[in-house]
Amino acid sequence: MTEQREPTHDGVAKAAAKIAAILPPTPLLPVEINGAKAWCKAESLQPIGVFKIRGAWHRLSDLSEEERARGVVGLSSGNHAQGVAWAAQRLGIAATIVMPSDAPRVKLDRVREMGAAVVSYDRMSEDRDEIANALCEETGATLVHAFADPWVIEGQGSAGIEIAEQLGRQPSRIVAPCGGGGLTAGLSLACPGSEIIPVEPQGWDDVTRSLAAGSIQRVVPDAPSTACDALQTFATFPLNFEILQRRASPGVTVSEAEVRAAQRFAFANLQLVLEPGGAAALAAALAGKVPLDGETVIVLSGGNTDAESFAAAITSYD
Repeated sequence: MTEQREPTHDGVAKAAAKIAAILPPTPLLPVEINGAKAWCKAESLQPIGVFKIRGAWHRLSDLSEEERARGVVGLSSGNHAQGVAWAAQRLGIAATIVMPSDAPRVKLDRVREMGAAVVSYDRMSEDRDEIANALCEETGATLVHAFADPWVIEGQGSAGIEIAEQLGRQPSRIVAPCGGGGLTAGLSLACPGSEIIPVEPQGWDDVTRSLAAGSIQRVVPDAPSTACDALQTFATFPLNFEILQRRASPGVTVSEAEVRAAQRFAFANLQLVLEPGGAAALAAALAGKVPLDGETVIVLSGGNTDAESFAAAITSYD
């Protein structure tokens, strides 16, 4: 089970140092949107195509030898799964990942290629946390939660340390895609002087509604389908919410058409392939839903999409 401790700025700094020792920083790219200058943090260029490599490496590399011998269990729509599988492969740790049966094939295939076992479940009718916890109780493995884990939060926040170093200062604001809140909580700890703006798909705005209500809210039962599989989280956890409640600005939502427009923009202007969830923050910026200035950073969180889906997105005319 995940140790319940508070993630801290010092923990984020430690995670950043560990990640800098094995990976180069991802680029911070200048961009102009609607006449305003901003920066894009290209986490889609990580070795596994997503920022999730950060939290997974920080978590697994901190395990004791005894914990490593018992293995780890992750739960993920696909991106955290790849992060855990990548770190586990390099550290010689057995990994099992609980993944929805409708996860993108490209993500399922890559997790298996890196040697992790996959346990499938139905996203809409089964509870992945219950399945993962049962596996941990049965095997003694360590749970590596996709967002409600202090090491994972700190690891994701290492992107904020890189951003501040690349800019030479903390940005005025960071606009970031948000599922369970691991990335946005980590960025809040990394850059206490920056405004943090979570961005979610319409209908999957549990964090946005939670911040507005002052208490954790779940996604509505009849939530619409979304291409942003990486951001389909039913509710954040107290560990994340308490950080976001202290630090994050009210969240914003983006439509499916706005996400596709962001994918097209990134491909045409930044020569980047973004998956739908990875383009959510850029979608909010392009739609004028967040303020921009020369010190605003937009996180392009992931690029794990198959060629057919990406081609359809960038050739559609909404």
